[in-house]
Amino acid sequence: REWTMKTSIVFLLCISVFPGFSQGRVVGEDETGFAECNVFFPGQVPPEGFTEPFHVKICQQYNKEPRFATLYSTKDKIPLYSAFKYTKPAQNEEESWLVEPQIDDPENDLHEMVHEADVIGTVASLGANQALTSDYMGSGYERGLLNPSLLNEEDFQMATYTLTNAVPLSPSLSKSWHRDIGRVVEQALVPHCSKKDHLYLLAGAIPSSVRVKGKVSVPESLWLAACCDAPEGWSLGLVKKMNDENSLADLTVGELEKQLLAGVHLFKGSCGEENQSQEKTEAILQAVSQIRSGEQVETSDNQEAKDSGLVRKVAGIIAMPFIKLLELLIYVFVELVKFVFYFLWLVIKRVGGAVLDGVYSLWNGVVSYLKAISMVLISIPYDVGRVIVNIFLGFLEIVQDVASLTYRILCIPVGFVLHLAAFPYHSICAIPSVLKDVATGIGGTFSLVIDATAALLHGFYYLAGHIVKRFVPKGSSDD
Repeated sequence: REWTMKTSIVFLLCISVFPGFSQGRVVGEDETGFAECNVFFPGQVPPEGFTEPFHVKICQQYNKEPRFATLYSTKDKIPLYSAFKYTKPAQNEEESWLVEPQIDDPENDLHEMVHEADVIGTVASLGANQALTSDYMGSGYERGLLNPSLLNEEDFQMATYTLTNAVPLSPSLSKSWHRDIGRVVEQALVPHCSKKDHLYLLAGAIPSSVRVKGKVSVPESLWLAACCDAPEGWSLGLVKKMNDENSLADLTVGELEKQLLAGVHLFKGSCGEENQSQEKTEAILQAVSQIRSGEQVETSDNQEAKDSGLVRKVAGIIAMPFIKLLELLIYVFVELVKFVFYFLWLVIKRVGGAVLDGVYSLWNGVVSYLKAISMVLISIPYDVGRVIVNIFLGFLEIVQDVASLTYRILCIPVGFVLHLAAFPYHSICAIPSVLKDVATGIGGTFSLVIDATAALLHGFYYLAGHIVKRFVPKGSSDD
């Protein structure tokens, strides 16, 4: 169940507002109605209270004509109701399933239902917001029609085979639903509505948390609401439970609305439910009771039929407590069986979960062990290669050291011999320089002696002149 909820969340696409389109196809909930398909509702007013963003209104068209109206849940991938009128049934049924392209791709140019095989690969995100044939294949469920094809004439009948009009039903329940609804409409409802074209029908489904392939919701129950909007108006509700294909409970439309979403109103003004004829209601309920018990209903409205219906009603009232008791016992038995199966499923789930956890842990251990061994085995060649490379590099270093030492030993005598051989060259070449320096020295000494003698003589001369000037008397200028 948790997995189912997660899957449904993954697939859920909240549709804010589908754009309305000129040919009356798919419209948003905030618009006034279903365009051309408003004719399938009393007073041309569709049911109110279905306000979720994933509730999409569809005016089902076939051969460019509206055939019936549907409110589709893109979250549950099933219709919540289909609104239609009774038409003369066709003799032959041809089952050919259709889809609504604009639910998945509002921008495409297709304005009515088409064959599913014709649009595979051409409609973007086909199946994102609606169920497809593949969702039912191998599931054990049939595509049960809310608006049964057996209540429609040829073109209307073809239009009912759209997946937006189908819900997952077991084969036996699908057969029971179509049989009961067909008999109720033809034998109990149509004969008691004085104006046949004023008989409005709503067939719906209540989604559950059980989903086919984690996508399409299996209904919790199916229901039918009828409104005869004629001078002598009346309304009626019927409910069939999924866990009891033979059940067909009758109730008022108001009671039916309480089993749906809060605030839902199926018919405008409840189709005069408060003012409807008690006699007409009893006749309809009597016919429904006969259908439920498997009897054939007389469709004439003469007095004999009414008297016979009164007798059957009294018999039905007497048998009702026993029937209710039997239904209660069956319900308790079914719930007990469900509880036992749920308990067994829980035990299997827990035990299976523990076993799977153990297997998972063991698998992780084996994988870790194999991984460690693999890493060791892979590292052995690497380590051997690294050792060989280190040995080779060490040998090269030894050879380099020996060569360097040999070079240094050989450099000592070679240098000595070179220096010794160069000594005579440097000695002989130095003689001119030495002689030059000696000559320069002798010349400098001679020049120094001359300069010194000159300076000495100049000093004596200066001293003598000074003494003469000091001690010899001055004469005339001529002297």
